[in-house]
Amino acid sequence: MTTVLAIDQGTSGTKAVVVDESGEILALSEVAVRPMYLSGGGVEQDPEALLDSVLRAGRTAVAEAGAEVDIVTLANQGETVLAWDPDTGAALSPMIVWQDRRAESVCAELRDHAGDITRRTGLVLDPYFSAPKQAWIRRTLTREGVVTTSDSWLLHRLTGEFVTDASTASRSLAVDLDSAAWDPELLDLFGLADERLPRILASDDVTGTTTAFGGTAAVGGLIVDQQAALVAQRCLQPGEAKCTFGTGAFLLANTGTEAVRSTAGLSSSVAWQQGGQTSYCLDGQVYTAASAVRWLEKLTFIDTAADLDRVAADDADGVLCVPALAGLAAPWWRPDATATFTGMTLSTGSEHLVRAVLEGIAAQVAELARAMSADLGSPLQRLRVDGGLTRSRGLMQAVADLMRVPVDVYPSQHATPLGAAALARCAADPSLTLDEAIVPWSPSQTYEPQWSDDRAAEFSGRWRAVAESLS
Repeated sequence: MTTVLAIDQGTSGTKAVVVDESGEILALSEVAVRPMYLSGGGVEQDPEALLDSVLRAGRTAVAEAGAEVDIVTLANQGETVLAWDPDTGAALSPMIVWQDRRAESVCAELRDHAGDITRRTGLVLDPYFSAPKQAWIRRTLTREGVVTTSDSWLLHRLTGEFVTDASTASRSLAVDLDSAAWDPELLDLFGLADERLPRILASDDVTGTTTAFGGTAAVGGLIVDQQAALVAQRCLQPGEAKCTFGTGAFLLANTGTEAVRSTAGLSSSVAWQQGGQTSYCLDGQVYTAASAVRWLEKLTFIDTAADLDRVAADDADGVLCVPALAGLAAPWWRPDATATFTGMTLSTGSEHLVRAVLEGIAAQVAELARAMSADLGSPLQRLRVDGGLTRSRGLMQAVADLMRVPVDVYPSQHATPLGAAALARCAADPSLTLDEAIVPWSPSQTYEPQWSDDRAAEFSGRWRAVAESLS
């Protein structure tokens, strides 16, 4: 019997769940963390506050569960980086969060190499990914210590090891997609050739042990947060897709054991390595989902996200919004794009703007799905969704209307830690298949498209024209 402590260290909080052999959540703890949004596109977090959130959430969950934990797993932000001292474990820089745009200057210098970088890595040359931010730290903040993604530092503080996992490493722009190994030529391009690099592990490897949560427990089952949600929602076959609605919205589709190079501006990454095989996925990002909702709160249009459906008008009355509050990601890749509303008149009220923001988030997801279908060679048949914003009926219905597919809502708000827990079970018991390790589920709700094909096509055409005018 394997009891797992699964920790989901995210942008706006750390969640810890203790899951027993049957998949029952014995305890849950959440600790909020707040990124700092700086002028010039900077987004930072306090490393020690992040570590404290991991320790507090994990210890609280273990205490409440009253069970002995066999293995601890960590799902991480993927592209958030920092510099730190490998001898003492002390942070030498702030966390530079995945949303941070200040490494655009690094990418601009490498534009002539963009095609080759994409061919090797499956990723678009953009400051979203970790290597440009690591290079930016080296140029502007410190030359001391090592510079890695956040997971390597957290795992070092928990276990003393110096590791990352294949899914996280594949988000760097410095890993060969086919071999899932560090690429010396790419590291040299980013000025990182002389850096000490963490060892890349499979998602079902055991990393080491930790005593941070009481007793001695193994550590394993490591994975990026978005790929963890792909696991939890059992998207194990090529073409199966999910979208997580968190700080941003992240659409991922399984492509099997083949690394598909996108021709539509999407990213291709390692989904996970398990059972001696590498599985891949296509993904696209909407940078601002819940963060756009927090912006609506800041403007006092709503008090909390729970008000979205109550406040939003039934119809936006011609108002369109491209909520590019932190730039546009795939398939445009315009970090300099800014948000816009169009179609406003004297009759426009805050309720129309709220509706337009929801439809704008949904429209970006639908554009990602359109690009993904082109890369896959066939349209997505349905979408599985998770995350806090799935509570908004208005948003989920808009996604179904614009994507033209049924949308299945995952019944738990804890897809990411439950996906990581499945991989931890595989690490603890190598005889388990991933399918066997996943907690069974059925949708809490399914949204069917209600708009006509013509209405959806007309809206998408108008919205796309506005988005392309920004990019």
